[in-house]
Amino acid sequence: MAISDELLDQLLANYKKPEDLVGEGGLLKELTKRLVERAMQTEMTDHLGYAKHGKSDKQAGNSRNGKYPKTISGEFGELQINVPRDRDASFEPKIIPKGQSRFHGFDDKILSMYALGMSTRDIQVHLEEMYGVEVSPTLISQVTDAVIDDVKSWQNRPLDEVYPIVYLDAIRVKGRQGGHIINKAVYLALAVTMEGQKEVLGMWIAENEGAKFWLSILNGLQNRGVKDIFIACVDGLKGFPEAIEAAYPNTQVQTCIVHMVRHSLNFVAWKERKQMAADLKEIYAAPTEEQARRNLEQFETKWDATHPMVSQSWRRNWERIIPFFNYPPDIRKAIYTTNAIESLNHSLRKVTKNRGAFPDDEAIFKLFYMALRNISKKWTMPIRDWKAALNQFCIFFEGRVPMQN
Repeated sequence: MAISDELLDQLLANYKKPEDLVGEGGLLKELTKRLVERAMQTEMTDHLGYAKHGKSDKQAGNSRNGKYPKTISGEFGELQINVPRDRDASFEPKIIPKGQSRFHGFDDKILSMYALGMSTRDIQVHLEEMYGVEVSPTLISQVTDAVIDDVKSWQNRPLDEVYPIVYLDAIRVKGRQGGHIINKAVYLALAVTMEGQKEVLGMWIAENEGAKFWLSILNGLQNRGVKDIFIACVDGLKGFPEAIEAAYPNTQVQTCIVHMVRHSLNFVAWKERKQMAADLKEIYAAPTEEQARRNLEQFETKWDATHPMVSQSWRRNWERIIPFFNYPPDIRKAIYTTNAIESLNHSLRKVTKNRGAFPDDEAIFKLFYMALRNISKKWTMPIRDWKAALNQFCIFFEGRVPMQN
């Protein structure tokens, strides 16, 4: 809608300082009040079929019946408005519906802050400092609770039949249970679609990470339509590969290189980590399995005297590491981008680090769902070199790649 310069000059005729525009009694607040009230009068006219002070339809049996005060909250702070009323109370304002005390978009601000990991107290302080609005913890809970139905729909949505790569991992959070604070595992399944896009398939909560629970998750993915997974990237959890193969016998299980490296670096002092990380890279970045074995032997010669547990870990998991070497660089990059799940976990840890223990599982689902929704907005492009990787998948997994439309 075009606003003329003449109108702006009239509105700003008495402007002398910023407070005259954006202050408590400033023009913007007064203008918002007048526009909202005028909009509701227009809605009332449409509802009754005649304008204010106009001729009513006596046979209709309804007419204007004064107004009542109402306080609404928004970016402008708190605002007192007058809501028109009709005699049979059938009028339902659209701009500020009955029962609503927040202006359009205000709830989105609360959800956005919540998704960033801000506590209820932080949100209260921020809204009061920025907008001069006092909100209660109950209101914040009511606003955030509204996403629970979305969580349930998202968690049970149908999935694609085939995913080339699925990363399976768990992140730990603290939650209350039976009057105690315990560690809980939030299970995450991050997939790469046939189009090369990242997609979180779901999240699940249990007290501990275990292969048996992972099997129930995989069975759930089957029930939601997932018929085939080419490669599953996982950590070194005992029994995990067997759980995957029980649900998806043709899936190749690849131990996550990032997890292997991180686990290895836990055994060395901080000052030695850089050198060990470089030596480990010689193993997993080798062009062939044979060369990787030789590089592992060299690693053992150098490090076993002081840190024998590292090479033992790589030897113990070798059969689940070596599938990596069967693939050309294009697919290796895609698999090694276990950075995808690591990046996701890092983002989720950022939103939980300033929070205490979650009161219940529903609170965990709420925060993680909103955080995941924010994170996935950045996933607009296929992962790097995906087309080349997809061509390789068509060869390595011949007959299993679905026909593209």
